[in-house]
Amino acid sequence: MHVDRIEPKWVDALVETLALAAVRQGEEVAIASETQSRRILVELAEQALSRMGAKPYHVVALTPRTPGAIALRSTGTSLAYRGLDAAVRGLAEASLIVDCTVEGLLHSQERAQLLSKGARIFMLSDEHPEVFERLRPIEGLQGLCEHGAQLITDAKRMRVTSAAGSDLEVNLEGVQGRGSAGVADQPGRMGYWPAGMCICNPGRASVNGQLVFAPGDANLTFKRYIETPVTLVVEDDYVVRIEGQGLDAELMRSYFAAWNDRGAYAVSHVGWGMNPAARWDALTMYDRGDVNGTELRAFAGNFLYSTGANESAGRFTACHFDLPMRNCTIELDGEPVVTAGSLRDDLRS
Repeated sequence: MHVDRIEPKWVDALVETLALAAVRQGEEVAIASETQSRRILVELAEQALSRMGAKPYHVVALTPRTPGAIALRSTGTSLAYRGLDAAVRGLAEASLIVDCTVEGLLHSQERAQLLSKGARIFMLSDEHPEVFERLRPIEGLQGLCEHGAQLITDAKRMRVTSAAGSDLEVNLEGVQGRGSAGVADQPGRMGYWPAGMCICNPGRASVNGQLVFAPGDANLTFKRYIETPVTLVVEDDYVVRIEGQGLDAELMRSYFAAWNDRGAYAVSHVGWGMNPAARWDALTMYDRGDVNGTELRAFAGNFLYSTGANESAGRFTACHFDLPMRNCTIELDGEPVVTAGSLRDDLRS
């Protein structure tokens, strides 16, 4: 969409973004990438860190061969460092890792080891730099996200309904809510950008009901908007039926089935978006190769349903769907926090 050259405004944007990771003067910062990483993003991270007074260095892995015939997209599960034990041990010694891998280290099996010695990880989603230019960190957003996370932690039940026919219940007993506006300022913490969400990983056998996806909802794995209704029927965490006559339902059935992995059908995380600057219509402005679509996970008032890896439930799979939905009502113990896609007043920035 644009000429990929270093623009001063994009270095400025990365400086603001990386401030969420509390970069220190003189800090040695590892930039973790792979040979197929978005090169301009890696270079912008280097220049931004240097301007901030840090000492960046690069750890670059070869992008591995795709396992099998299935394309991996928007998984949050980079395979670039799989089996590279020495590289992982070395990265774990850093105080800060800036993650520029294609898929990201958020759900990777290496994440726990990378954080085990107190490193901070800040993941830059595989987006065109214009996304970082548009979505600057918002003062106060982290506090609102933490407030929403505490509401999840304190609740026992989440119910999600919509005029389209969704009616989903989530058992939240013993579940820890997480609020993220990208902040990674403490040892052992991971942040990512674009962000601004309140989410949780439900425990085993805790999600039941159905979700009805309407036109304008999004499938971020496919980087496309839903155009024909799709219904996911969920029993004890697992999608057991995908109903719908259109192409959207057929594509989801095909991609799920291709994995031959029951874990692919299970819930990963649920929650809602908090970022007032993120736009639900942003995918219309970019070619698919330009962006990862992470912005849509965070637009204010969406209900985000995701399938795939769930560390809390002990499930790992490379298949991942992020499915932000508009116009849903989300209740915690009967009290609405989102009503028809609009955040409650105490959650607004």
